[in-house]
Amino acid sequence: MGKVTGFLEIEREQPVRRPTTERVEDWQEIYLPFPEAKQREQGARCMDCGVPFCHTGCPINNLIPDWNDLVYNGRWRSAIQRLHATNNFPEFTGRICPAPCEAACVLGITNPPVSIKLVERSIVERAWDEGWIQPEPPVSNTGKRVAIIGSGPSGLAAAQQLRRAGHSVTVYEKNDRIGGLLRYGIPNFKLEKHVIDRRLEQMRAEGVVFVTNAHVGVTVPIAELREENDAILLCGGAEQPRNLNVPGRELKGIHFAMEFLPQANKRTEGDTIPEELAILATGKDVIILGGGDTGADCLGTSLRQKAKSVKQLELMPKPPATRAASTPWPLWPLQLRTESAHEEGGDRIWGVNTVKLVGDENGHVKELHGVQVGPPPNFTAVPGSEFVLKADLVLLAMGFLGPVKNGLLEQLGVELDARGNVKTDSEYKTSEEGVFAAGDLRRGQSLVVWAIREGRSAAAAVDRALAELPAVARNR
Repeated sequence: MGKVTGFLEIEREQPVRRPTTERVEDWQEIYLPFPEAKQREQGARCMDCGVPFCHTGCPINNLIPDWNDLVYNGRWRSAIQRLHATNNFPEFTGRICPAPCEAACVLGITNPPVSIKLVERSIVERAWDEGWIQPEPPVSNTGKRVAIIGSGPSGLAAAQQLRRAGHSVTVYEKNDRIGGLLRYGIPNFKLEKHVIDRRLEQMRAEGVVFVTNAHVGVTVPIAELREENDAILLCGGAEQPRNLNVPGRELKGIHFAMEFLPQANKRTEGDTIPEELAILATGKDVIILGGGDTGADCLGTSLRQKAKSVKQLELMPKPPATRAASTPWPLWPLQLRTESAHEEGGDRIWGVNTVKLVGDENGHVKELHGVQVGPPPNFTAVPGSEFVLKADLVLLAMGFLGPVKNGLLEQLGVELDARGNVKTDSEYKTSEEGVFAAGDLRRGQSLVVWAIREGRSAAAAVDRALAELPAVARNR
């Protein structure tokens, strides 16, 4: 715990966000520096709650009271050791995790919860600044080889764990840069990419090999990987977007969020997008379908690209301002969440459904026709509530339906579960010998923190399986 009476004496506090007028002019992260004294105060609020529900609220079971106490007492180096014991990449979760740990905080029953996410980020950034985070290569090599397909958070976590266990690890990424969703799905104003790059430098120094522009099942034969490796771990994510099946979907100017967001990130990396392929919000009336995090990312990106107007439409009714009675503590609460992008502009419209999209004479979208609807599960249209919105660009951010099936998964022939995800047993083994799966590809669309948990757990399972193989599994 932190200070014995800290939770009674100290108020919850968070870093100040830069002014909205300033931050929409750049792609930098939005928070101002937070003094060390205040960081330690926030750690001091962790109370002697007896049963720390934050442990189970956190998918990776972070030892939260431990490092809160260490921060309060100024023992930063011990804090990063305790933090890294359960989390390979606290600099990622400290920025983009929605903090289910805070929703489960015991103090949060009657007061604002401990600023767990803030303390986590403070620890890891202090560790980077002090040079405490160094490569940790294995003492010896096992001679076993593992191919990991996908370099998102689950693939990276598994790669680091398996390499530190002594296995030779190669990560294959279909894109031109490593990072998966972290690189091309999350805007820079939430996660600047140098944060990824410094961790990749550590992993390369540990001996992890990264191969980019390697689309396994398309440009890289899966049979080749199976021949060269003792195990294959699938970490390809849940990339099949939910489509919008209404009249007019075929019109120009209608794109999935994961067509729009990667382009914006590529531009911030200095890439040039061919004009005929460019998806830009500049000067346009933009409509975003989907009220979740991906929709908010599209909103913040559109505002930075100087859209004429932005509206974010959501099928579900507007959540209550505070925790709904249907989701009591310590469950993840149903309640209204305002992301940083919502502070910057645009309109949020709740409880509406798209009826059709109408185009101009050139086949480009110009209008969205919608209607207000009642609550789930029926979403019954409200008579007389029809409306029309101008639309030059429509972005579909309605979630994902599991992994892409054609290509790798079809060629492997792995069994799928009822939801269309890759089916595994309790040891992350698929129906194909020597092939494992983890992350969103296995459990469906989820959080980065869950992906890290999956990668770590799958790595342990792969390590156990490799331990049963002969010392030299193949002649190489």
